[in-house]
Amino acid sequence: MMKFILIGIYVAMLIGVGIYSMRKTSSVQDFFLGGRNIGPWMSAFAYGTTYFSAVIFIGYAGGIGWDFGISATWIAVGNAFLGSYLAWRVLAKRTRAITHRLNVSTMPEFFERRYNSRALKVLSAIVIFVFLVPYSASVYQGLSYLFEQVLGIPFIYCMVGMAIVTGIYIILGGYFAMAITDFIQGIIMIGGICLMIFYVLRNPIVNGISGGIESLKKIDPQLTGPIGPGGFYPLLSLVILTSLGSWGLPQMIHKFYAIKDDASVKRATVISTLFALLVAGGAYFTGSFGRLFLDNKLPIDAVTGNANVDMIMPRLLELALPEVLMGVILILVLSASMSTLSSLVLVSSSAISMDLIKGVLMPNLSKKNVMLVMRLLCALFVLVSFVIAVTNKAGILTLMSFSWGTIAGAFLAPFLYGLYWRGTTKMGAWSGILSGLGTSLILAIVGGLNAKDAPIIGAIAMAVSLLVVPTVSLFTKKYSEEYLDEIYGAEEKKEDGVSIQDLIPKRF
Repeated sequence: MMKFILIGIYVAMLIGVGIYSMRKTSSVQDFFLGGRNIGPWMSAFAYGTTYFSAVIFIGYAGGIGWDFGISATWIAVGNAFLGSYLAWRVLAKRTRAITHRLNVSTMPEFFERRYNSRALKVLSAIVIFVFLVPYSASVYQGLSYLFEQVLGIPFIYCMVGMAIVTGIYIILGGYFAMAITDFIQGIIMIGGICLMIFYVLRNPIVNGISGGIESLKKIDPQLTGPIGPGGFYPLLSLVILTSLGSWGLPQMIHKFYAIKDDASVKRATVISTLFALLVAGGAYFTGSFGRLFLDNKLPIDAVTGNANVDMIMPRLLELALPEVLMGVILILVLSASMSTLSSLVLVSSSAISMDLIKGVLMPNLSKKNVMLVMRLLCALFVLVSFVIAVTNKAGILTLMSFSWGTIAGAFLAPFLYGLYWRGTTKMGAWSGILSGLGTSLILAIVGGLNAKDAPIIGAIAMAVSLLVVPTVSLFTKKYSEEYLDEIYGAEEKKEDGVSIQDLIPKRF
């Protein structure tokens, strides 16, 4: 009963924040960017809670911990240093400054303005809407597995409830509501992950860090080595996908658009890094002990009769934690999921309403009607994601990795080079998006999309795009210096473009 009471209180809080935020949301910029006035703590927690959803706690922590053992924590190190610290140091100030100068609010708008191409905006908006849907579906699935295991509520009902709550509070309050709830959810996630680590390690099955390591060694010595049984290249691809990939995801970059000022960026960098280290580190570390709790046998899905890695963490948590604390862990995973879903919903709806409908099809649409369309599209995105989550049989890891890898493969290089390098051309940007997108889709079709190959495909797609953009840009028509001065500011003009040192922070 206590679990249901805690969940009820949490859901009421979300809806209350949505209603409160609705009163402070009077314009499109308020709805989508919180008036570009979000402070460091809220920005950092919004970034971190969007970064880590039910996918990491249920799909990644369990499945990757099973395959790689203790070495799965390398992914957490990559998430903290590359995915959080360097992302903020390299991208945040630059993104905020240039998007303010160009008066753009979305990644597709940035591509249009930077590369003087409306067609590029249209393509990127479509890619965002289409490929964020499976990511959203993976979040629904991850949470629903845990709720079904712990509360005994059928999978389908869990997803229905989650879809309704997400739709209500994001439609009402937009980004301002999301920033407030993300801050609250971040605090819940910190408390929940600490409890999870404590109770997993003190459980007699693990018997502390040293005891757990010794038990894993008896199963397979590689499970406690620097590189687990899964192998070096699969592990590296997971680090690249989940860390560098965040640099090209519109729902992550969105946080840099909305932050208040440069001073806030500095503080948010530290907060976000520590948050990522704790949350990701705790999830992967506890997930690596899944074999001990399940007697080295993968759990069987009662519905399909097949082994299901997505059920490792729900079973582990049910065995490791006292029943009274399972309500707290449910809120932890629910918090992670709702924050990610709200970001996905907001970014995806803006891609259609602001970038396609207002930006291309109906440029004279009033701001009031843009807000209405955006809210309707939020509801549509939630519905479509729900349908895919219910009907799709692919696992959480597969859905998330394919979606994340495809979007990052398409956008990372054109966005990063476009921020820093005056020499990036329109053809370079087009080739980057098409090569990253094409690589991901072709490899998925040819090789058959599965959880093992999806991270490798995403990493390859990003690498291809990062090489293609500068190569094509060197041999295609450049923009005029006057045009580039409008983008970067005349004070940043350089004869030979930006050097590689400009991509690296002056100090760490």
